[in-house]
Amino acid sequence: MNSKKSLDPISKTLVWLLWIYFMGCALATAQTSHTISGTITDGSNGETLFGASVFLVGTTIGGITNEYGFYSITAPEGEYVLNISYIGYSDVNISINLNQDINQDVEITEFSTELDEVVVTAEEPERAILRKPEMSVVKMNVGTVKKMPVVLGEVDILKSLQMLPGVTNNGEGTGGFHVRGGAQDQNLVLLDEAIIYNTSHMFGFFSVFNADAIKDMKLYKGGIPARFGGRVSSVLDIRQKDGNSKNFALTGGIGLISSRLTAEGPIFGDRGSFLVAGRRSYVDLILKAAGEDNSVTFYDLNLKTNYSINRNNKLFLSGYFGRDAFNFSNNFENSYGNASGNLRWNHIFNEKLFSNLSIIASRYDYDLNFDQEEFEWVSSITNYNIKYDLKYYLSDRFSLDFGINGIYYDFDPGQVQPTAPTSPVNPLTLDQKRAFESGAYISAEHKFTDRLTAQYGLRYSAFSRLGGQPITEYANGQPVVYNPTLGIYQRGVAIGETDFSRSEAIETFGNFEPRVSLAYLLDEDSSLKAGFSRAAQYIHLLSNTSSVTPLDVWTPSGPFIEPQLSNQYALGYFRNFMDKRYSLEVETYYKTVDNRIDYIDGSELIGQNTIETEILNGEMRAYGLEVLLRKNEGDFTGWIAYTLSKSEQRTLGGIAGGPGINNGDWYNTFFDRTHDISISGAYRLNDSWSFGTNLVFQTGRPVTYPNGQYQYEDLSIASYAARNSDRLPAYHRMDVSVSYVPKKYRNKRFKGEWVLSVYNLYNRRNAAAISFGQNLETGANEATRTAIFGIVPSLTYNFKF
Repeated sequence: MNSKKSLDPISKTLVWLLWIYFMGCALATAQTSHTISGTITDGSNGETLFGASVFLVGTTIGGITNEYGFYSITAPEGEYVLNISYIGYSDVNISINLNQDINQDVEITEFSTELDEVVVTAEEPERAILRKPEMSVVKMNVGTVKKMPVVLGEVDILKSLQMLPGVTNNGEGTGGFHVRGGAQDQNLVLLDEAIIYNTSHMFGFFSVFNADAIKDMKLYKGGIPARFGGRVSSVLDIRQKDGNSKNFALTGGIGLISSRLTAEGPIFGDRGSFLVAGRRSYVDLILKAAGEDNSVTFYDLNLKTNYSINRNNKLFLSGYFGRDAFNFSNNFENSYGNASGNLRWNHIFNEKLFSNLSIIASRYDYDLNFDQEEFEWVSSITNYNIKYDLKYYLSDRFSLDFGINGIYYDFDPGQVQPTAPTSPVNPLTLDQKRAFESGAYISAEHKFTDRLTAQYGLRYSAFSRLGGQPITEYANGQPVVYNPTLGIYQRGVAIGETDFSRSEAIETFGNFEPRVSLAYLLDEDSSLKAGFSRAAQYIHLLSNTSSVTPLDVWTPSGPFIEPQLSNQYALGYFRNFMDKRYSLEVETYYKTVDNRIDYIDGSELIGQNTIETEILNGEMRAYGLEVLLRKNEGDFTGWIAYTLSKSEQRTLGGIAGGPGINNGDWYNTFFDRTHDISISGAYRLNDSWSFGTNLVFQTGRPVTYPNGQYQYEDLSIASYAARNSDRLPAYHRMDVSVSYVPKKYRNKRFKGEWVLSVYNLYNRRNAAAISFGQNLETGANEATRTAIFGIVPSLTYNFKF
């Protein structure tokens, strides 16, 4: 018998983390060194700058500012020139004598003081992005977003991201977005660290993010840092502006269907600032003036303030409130919206250790009222989150990120209540579900040599489905069974219930999630990168439609529903050329997802108290190639993005028996796109005139068409092809925009700008859906194409004071 005993997973993890720590300490004490640290801010408004590059000239020592503008770099004693650079801003060089630890806060100024930021598309300073071991990351400049042509004059962050490789939507007028073949619920969307569950206004025509209130955004398509958890496809991290700490300022715009206004300025003397941003549509007022019974409207409200207690302590309080309301001829009323709040405390322990403590609350709810005589349905999901993140800058070659977080979920699938005594609807209260998710992580950024840098870490996540409601038991433990006679899946036979108290855990899951990325500098202008990430997702969006709807319901993992687990591998080549005016990014990836729920034919999700009787557990895979060619400087800037990809799903019968979905074969997901090409450009003619254009081509999304019909008595019944075996016609369109800044505004504090946009210039009637039916007059079968938009012109007036 072998007497050796292997270490358990937790012991292995502890040994690994201790190795990281002692290696970092060895590096930090290799020679006498000192640290220079501080905060980088915009000189015109005091906004901290995330992703500013801080380097010691003539060395490879440097770094990037964090989400709060803080940096820390350590170098041997000596005299240096500290260089600070940021896209759209003038470089700053400061001579320093590094003979002790130094605090150096720096203000930098923009190249231009025109209405919008300088339009460039580089995500980070070129010399930093090649070295940084980040894979599959997009950081888009808000100024670039504002220059892109838009539908109905509404600047839209999500639609701008969909112009980049690996990111797509599910057609016009649809909410959500898809990343590398993943579903919309597999994206973690954060606004000032608060989870946003529904990102769309007006059923997907616009996003909930008011660009005037946004400072920066970063999309992780893969290589997700260990500090993020809970989703298996991507993380979209959006940060609101802090508010102008220098002067009071107003920014706004008046469009065809909505207007917006943002006010910001200093408070508490020079210790703080505030921001209030509001946006409202007035389609309801237009319809009312036209004598229509229908009403459609939405609004947003962004709030933020901060207070500097002293140099080492700063408080932030931010919030978001948004809502949509619809009323169609008094027969259908629907309202839905997000609300969130976040209290944060930044604390600098010393020049090497930075921390952030956040207490966050977020809620999404909807209210559906049908015919005012039938029923009302109210549903919501609420979470409370506390997280503590720290960053320790050990040396110029080694830094650590570590932290913990916990999220309490309250899932309320809703109550269906009759609204009149004569209503045929029976009252129904769905079981409220509760859960708790926790996580702890540690991650290192390690520069092994001047050419090789790594970012590696480990996250451990745990999830408990909490009691407080009964759990249905089924014969043979099967909530879904296969009927071989009819050849269909049916609900299992319920044989009883088990009650769990609120203090009990119904089921608990735990997963280790390793993450690693490598960057190898081939020369000063090119690098190779590789990455692997594993992620776990414990909550699921219940929807058998192809896009987000206001009626989607979230449910936790538990009995019969396993957490989703993904593994993603990526390899990339990055290059700058022609004196960094151009850049090229090429990435390939392969991703698998286990325990992806799939829906049996004829599933009923609305008002369903035992959702496990409607689903089977399957798996997904996605793989592809992404190419991004950018022009970063000059009067003309822009990019060409191309994605070649495949996204598939397979669901076997499992314990339910039978062949599974689609006979157990791999089939296209709703969001599979073989080819996706996006071209975006901006041309600045002079100080008054600038132009923008988008050109988009996508393979049509998968659909299921009927492939025959048969007669049963007097009924004509359609038979269908395999799931998602057909496609809609290819999608393509071209958008253009013209911006004009009158000369009288150039040297004044008040600045105005007119923006004319034309969406879908050549009036392409892209198919949102194709339905099949029988012509009642001729009796012939026919297909009907439904299109959302043709050509859509819009005119917007933007101003800044």
